[in-house]
Amino acid sequence: VQLVESGGGLVQPGGSLRLSCTLSGYTYGSYSMGWFRLAPGKEREAVATIDNNGSTTYADSVKGRFTISLDNNKNTLYLQMNSLKPEDTGMYYCAADPWYRYTATNCFPNLINYWGRGTQVTVSA
Repeated sequence: VQLVESGGGLVQPGGSLRLSCTLSGYTYGSYSMGWFRLAPGKEREAVATIDNNGSTTYADSVKGRFTISLDNNKNTLYLQMNSLKPEDTGMYYCAADPWYRYTATNCFPNLINYWGRGTQVTVSA
C-alpha cells in the first residue's frame, strides 16, 4: 500500500489550498481515512476523517473551513482547505487503515497502519 500526498504550498491568510492523496495497492473494502497535521512544537493531530460509509468528522479548529472527500474512481483522498490561518501551517499527512476505525476526535495515530510522507502547508503573509 502506498499513499502519496500533493498540493501543499505557501498561501496567504484567507487563501485556499486543495490537498490530494493518491492511494495505490489499497484493496480493502472497509476503511477509515484521514488527514493529519504536524506543526513545530506540537503533537500530530487529526484534522479530518472519512470512512467507507461516507461519514466525515473534523477537528473543532477546522470545522466549516475544511472539507474531506474521497473519489473512489480515482483512488484519491482530498482535503479542501478554505479561509486558511497561520495556525494551519504544518506538514499534512494522509493515513488509511482497513481495521482501526477512528475519528478526528477519537484517534490514536500510532494504531494507523498506512501513512503518506506528507506535504508542507505554510500560511503566511
